[in-house]
Amino acid sequence: MEDKSMSATQTQLNGKDRLAARITKYWDKRSAAFGKVRRMEMQGSDGAAWLKLLKEHLPEGRSLKILDVGTGAGFFALILAGEGHEVIGIDVSSQMLSKAEENMAITGFCADFRLMSAQELEFEPETFDAIVSRNLTWTLPDAAAAYKDWRRVLKTGGALMNFDSDLREVTFTKKEDASDVHAGISANMIDECNYIKNSMSINKYKRPDWDERVLSSLGFRVETVADIRNLVRTDAAMKYDDIPLFAIYARKL
Repeated sequence: MEDKSMSATQTQLNGKDRLAARITKYWDKRSAAFGKVRRMEMQGSDGAAWLKLLKEHLPEGRSLKILDVGTGAGFFALILAGEGHEVIGIDVSSQMLSKAEENMAITGFCADFRLMSAQELEFEPETFDAIVSRNLTWTLPDAAAAYKDWRRVLKTGGALMNFDSDLREVTFTKKEDASDVHAGISANMIDECNYIKNSMSINKYKRPDWDERVLSSLGFRVETVADIRNLVRTDAAMKYDDIPLFAIYARKL
């Protein structure tokens, strides 16, 4: 007789694997565009603006070991490596990491890029002085588990900075304006983005309120800022969506 509980568990695991594969495939397809955009950011005033903001919340006075989770095309990893820090950037998309390697060759900054899940970090406890992440947590099937693992690899007193958006009531749509951030993206890719967003439980909660509660329960001191677009989007040549970008600044107690 079939074990129904085992069958249900296997179905659930298969569903998670399929979703993870779809997420990876989505970012693989977006990698070329992201590689170009992140390089433009690095080379313009937005790169300097982001670096200023990060430095304000990093431990001071020394070279740091930093983990960039969901590094994508390597933006955070490379601007921080340019300051003399030892940076490891991880991502589930091999195509994104390929673009990060290209950007590293162009900038001349040196970072270590690795294929790795944000929810299952392959590092020893208390390895990093700081962890940074941008535009990632909305795509994580279990963001609370990810935060717990991030805390594990962060040194006591270390800094966690996460920049993301509250997407509860957002539906991504294809735009006709050629300068828009979603211009040139197929309707199928827009549909896939919405599917991924709607499949993540984190996007059912008000953020960053949800993040603050989870991080506080894990033993972080947390500060949040509802919208930092005016601080980091300074370059008129760059085009972004009009969704508020929040900041989470946390310290491991």
